[in-house]
Amino acid sequence: AEAVAHAQQLQDKRGEAIALHHLGSLYQKTGQLAAAQKLTEKSLLIAEGIQAEELVARSHSQLGQILKQLGKIPESIIAYSNAVKGFESLRQDLVAISQDVQFDFRDTVEPAYRELVGLLLRTNPSQDQLKQAVDLIEALQLAELDNFFQDSCLEARPERIDEIDPTAAVIYPIILPESLEIILLQQDRPISHHQIKLSQGEIEKAIIAMRNFLGPTFSLIKGREAAEKLYDWLIEPFEEQLAANQIETLVFVLDVALRDIPMAALYDKRDGEFLVEKYAIALTPGLQLLKSPSLEPDKFQVLTAGISEAVLEFSPLPGVEWELEKISEILPSQKLLNQEFTGDNLAVQTEETLAPIIHLATHGEFSSNRENTFILAWNEKIGVTEFEGLLRRQTSEITPIELLVLSACQTAKGDERAALGLAGVAVRSGARSTLATLWSVQDNSTALLIVEFYRQLTNPDLSKAEALRRAQVTMLNSRLNLPYFWAPFVLLGNWQ
Repeated sequence: AEAVAHAQQLQDKRGEAIALHHLGSLYQKTGQLAAAQKLTEKSLLIAEGIQAEELVARSHSQLGQILKQLGKIPESIIAYSNAVKGFESLRQDLVAISQDVQFDFRDTVEPAYRELVGLLLRTNPSQDQLKQAVDLIEALQLAELDNFFQDSCLEARPERIDEIDPTAAVIYPIILPESLEIILLQQDRPISHHQIKLSQGEIEKAIIAMRNFLGPTFSLIKGREAAEKLYDWLIEPFEEQLAANQIETLVFVLDVALRDIPMAALYDKRDGEFLVEKYAIALTPGLQLLKSPSLEPDKFQVLTAGISEAVLEFSPLPGVEWELEKISEILPSQKLLNQEFTGDNLAVQTEETLAPIIHLATHGEFSSNRENTFILAWNEKIGVTEFEGLLRRQTSEITPIELLVLSACQTAKGDERAALGLAGVAVRSGARSTLATLWSVQDNSTALLIVEFYRQLTNPDLSKAEALRRAQVTMLNSRLNLPYFWAPFVLLGNWQ
């Protein structure tokens, strides 16, 4: 209150708007909602008058919270919609915004999207509301990647699933404080929605339980219990629709907490099958980031690069040499091994060979922090923001990278948003599809699965997602049948 008075004395409109915003927040926390609404609206009015867009967006978001608490749902939806529009506008100008007005994405931006989705899906949502919720989830994914890169570098364009692949269905699960919301998008069908009333804590507990039992000592009882629970939540409500529409591929746009568990390992206790035994599976940050496939399998050739020896602080990967040799027996390939695998050499060979597949068999880590997301070359760590430069071709539109394979890389342990770095690498590489692993597996079993994937990929009738599915099922039917060995391999981007 003193800050408001001082700002008024100094005729500091920005300072007054900020102080009123925080004062409104304090009144909200103490349950004095009418006063909180009045103060927030006053802050909003001043912010609009001085065109302080970031304050306008934040005040709309706070007003949405207050109106929701007051039970004024239509007004709350309007306020949150205005907040999201403001954040979308700011996202486009992120680079130009000075540091003193940038704010924390997770605390300020993300909640507005989630709250609005929750309000739209509250009770018996209409098709228009479901479409708006899908658009919001896609926009949130895009905003999160922009925040990861700290620039507005992504080119997005709306896509319809029936125009991409009529045999695919897209599943959007989003975790809200009091529910798990799942939206299903299919060709020529109304958007489907299923709501499960559970607390966020209960949902995350099941996710953690599944992740904990996906190690090399996978417990068939405890691990499957968690995998069954997630299958029942995410897949079972839509099983009849998927079967009736002859769906072959499931494409997941995953919420944060779900990104570090493999959808392939969800388990149907009724049929006694993992999800990968039923469907090809792919991940994408959203349909708006998909790039169309460009080449037929008979034109595939590979640029392989790998490190088998110990380098810097990283252990040797003795299976890499065998892996690259086997790939060369399946597809025409150019190889960079150990000392030959430098950032400069990779850039030169990418341009000269014009290979549509780039295969990197080396250490790497995906983190929620772009500074800690890297691929290991012989003499350096290649950061995620450098990838675009190394893999960019002057003829990229004519000869794009069809597939980037990251063998032996992994998500950072203990980082709940580490898979964001995986999506970042996939997007920044410019590749139409990326195959990578959620955790590091023994390099010999990794090599076995990767080689089988390439064998399947040479079949012109198979999509990349189906080639991966068959390679995983092959492992599932071998002595290396634990999910630890085959489940971490995920395909991001275009699955065709």
